[in-house]
Amino acid sequence: MEEKKLKIAIAGTGYVGLSLATLLAQYHQVFALDVISEKVHKINSRISPIKDEYIEKYFAEKKLDLTATLDAELALRNADYAIIATPTNYDESRNFFDTSHVEEVLEEIERINPGVTVVVKSTIPVGYTENIKKKYPELRILFSPEFLRESKALFDNLYPSRIVVGYQKNDEISKTKAEEFANLLKGASLNPETKVLIMGSTEAEAVKLFANTYLALRVSFFNELDTYAEMRGLLTKDIIRGVCLDPRIGDFYNNPSFGYGGYCLPKDTKQLLANYQGVPENLIKAIVEANETRKKFISDRVFEKLNMKNTEGRKPVIGVYRLTMKTDSDNFRASAIQGVMSLLKQKGATILIYEPTIFDRKSFDGLPVENDLEVFKQSSDVIIANRAEPELLDVSAKVYTRDLFKRD
Repeated sequence: MEEKKLKIAIAGTGYVGLSLATLLAQYHQVFALDVISEKVHKINSRISPIKDEYIEKYFAEKKLDLTATLDAELALRNADYAIIATPTNYDESRNFFDTSHVEEVLEEIERINPGVTVVVKSTIPVGYTENIKKKYPELRILFSPEFLRESKALFDNLYPSRIVVGYQKNDEISKTKAEEFANLLKGASLNPETKVLIMGSTEAEAVKLFANTYLALRVSFFNELDTYAEMRGLLTKDIIRGVCLDPRIGDFYNNPSFGYGGYCLPKDTKQLLANYQGVPENLIKAIVEANETRKKFISDRVFEKLNMKNTEGRKPVIGVYRLTMKTDSDNFRASAIQGVMSLLKQKGATILIYEPTIFDRKSFDGLPVENDLEVFKQSSDVIIANRAEPELLDVSAKVYTRDLFKRD
């Protein structure tokens, strides 16, 4: 680790920002900038506002030079690095990421500390860094994609699969700064063998979107395998095991689900497809469409199961077990089960939700929430579960899931 203690500002305290802040605050002075006072208070009280076992552990056990603040001046003044980790949600009306929060931070950086090295960690469209440089010509802007899993973000920073930093081509200072930042991340990691790739910022942006689209492709492939097997009365598990023993394919990321979801894959695949404008393609569009086809198939199968139930004249109830995408996660943004739920709602189904992470709410999206698990199980005629937990074993006859391997 470098001897000099740096001042690092990180804008955004979601999975990306907070995990980076925790990682770097072991060795440097880190200011985590956010606009939500409740998150700032929690971080300064060493309470993680997101569910991440390693962040919680480091908050409790490590000495961290970490200050959360609402004050951009305090965070950015005299900083050596300004890392942007604000959300970039996909704007369906524009077919593009909404990068307005990134630009809000860039405006503040330009006003307060234009000489700082800016590192964008937010996911952005291919070509964004080069284009935004025209708007902020005085700023040196790098792009470094993150490859993190929800609830394991700090672990994935400690043991990164790779470190990628993109720089402005034909700018040797920018390339040097990219190498310095890569070494900063590698020095804070626990894996000295981590591969580091330094490349143009546009190539780095493409790495991020193509990587996530490949993961979405893999999810979609095994989901469509499962759809075929279920429609033909075959055992999906046997087929997957036989396919995945080929070492070129591998026995991972192959557990069927209701579709890919979460914060990254749905929006990143759509953004990559938008970036293909004017470029021949067939596969990328198919990946986006396959996810919607899968959710429709699941909703149809649930209705078939429901129609086999004798409810003695009353309207049957479909129980939705967890809105979250993954086991041990508190994040249900764009989860596939919500897409299935929406289709069931359109069909006029009566739906009841069990989601303990929203224990203080009686409804979600206009649908009732019941967080007494026993009441939920007894009240539901059919229970759909993207990931089935042992607590559903006593009502397994009611449960519809494609979770065959009991893992994410």
